[in-house]
Amino acid sequence: MRIIKRLLAAVLALVVVALVGFFAFAPAYVEKSRNAVLPHDPYPVSDAARALHAGLTIGDLHADPLLWNRDLSERGTYGQVDVPRLREGNVAIQVFTAVTKSPAGQNYEENSAETFDNVTALAIGQLWPPRTWQSLLQRALYQAEKLEAVAEAVPGQFRILRTRADLDRLLEDRAAGDKVVGGLLGIEGAHALEGDLGNLNVLERAGYRVIGLHHFFDNALGGSLHGQGDAGLTDFGRDVVREVAGRGLVLDLAHSSPAVAREVLDMTDIPLIVSHSGVTAHCETPRNFPDDLMRAIAATGGVVGMGYWDEVTCGDFDPAGVARMVRTAIDLLGEDHVALGSDFDGSVTTAFDTSELAALTHALLAEGLGEDQIAKVMGDNMVRVLRARLN
Repeated sequence: MRIIKRLLAAVLALVVVALVGFFAFAPAYVEKSRNAVLPHDPYPVSDAARALHAGLTIGDLHADPLLWNRDLSERGTYGQVDVPRLREGNVAIQVFTAVTKSPAGQNYEENSAETFDNVTALAIGQLWPPRTWQSLLQRALYQAEKLEAVAEAVPGQFRILRTRADLDRLLEDRAAGDKVVGGLLGIEGAHALEGDLGNLNVLERAGYRVIGLHHFFDNALGGSLHGQGDAGLTDFGRDVVREVAGRGLVLDLAHSSPAVAREVLDMTDIPLIVSHSGVTAHCETPRNFPDDLMRAIAATGGVVGMGYWDEVTCGDFDPAGVARMVRTAIDLLGEDHVALGSDFDGSVTTAFDTSELAALTHALLAEGLGEDQIAKVMGDNMVRVLRARLN
């Protein structure tokens, strides 16, 4: 009996060690594989580009680091975004987008909402609070809490923006030489409302200001760009669109179906955004809206954020490649309607991280853009839309 007890104790100890090892190392291993930066020599940055970059107001409409367990107040050795690297890249405003559900096997062609949810596994594997394991709303609220903790950890370096006054104060402080970064919360897919319009109040109180309707699957609001058919808005989706349009919130059409986007265009008169994408004129892929739809979105006074990854650039995603896509987008949409939307830390491989954005400024100059055009794309267009929508 004593031998059996010792064997059981040894087995239990091995199980505990294995579990500790899993929870300590597996999440970081997964993120390193999902959010890689390709090895590269330093990109060229001319003196003129460096001087121009230092004076720009830079904004990024979409990044997903809140999905992972890295401490964003410290400079990471992997991943693509954190506060120190944002400051190194001279970024003024970063939208931090909460991912709350992601179907296993996700692809750009078609996904079922009923397949296994990868974020459930991440929430459990990263030891998020048990309240997040089954509730999409709680996952969004927890990610907002994580961003609040970052602001508390480095108050002189990072703050959360909720209002137009917050935005103006940040820009005034930066103009005076304070390189503080402003963070804005966004939701990637309003399935986090869990079918209850009242939960929009909950998300708004938590700080969410950019509302994306969809992610990689159809939801209670309507069809996804990657769902099962080009479905339009449901009655609930139309209710959500009306509420978002009537408040100090930004409406994001990234990942929505073309049918949804066209219905939103018909029923709103606000500047709309596509936070992270490319343009079909540059790269024909299921991830990018048709050009005519992008032009209609731009005509609202909105902006389209240019992404930095393979599927929106057709493999041309180093700084020079992104600059070529920006040039095409300006030709298609006009210089007032193109912005940055990296999708950093969104399970994408990139050729640079946010600390290296001066290389993009260099590439835009090399592409023949004027300094005023570069200033618009790098942040001024984004700021204009935020000022138009935030209360």
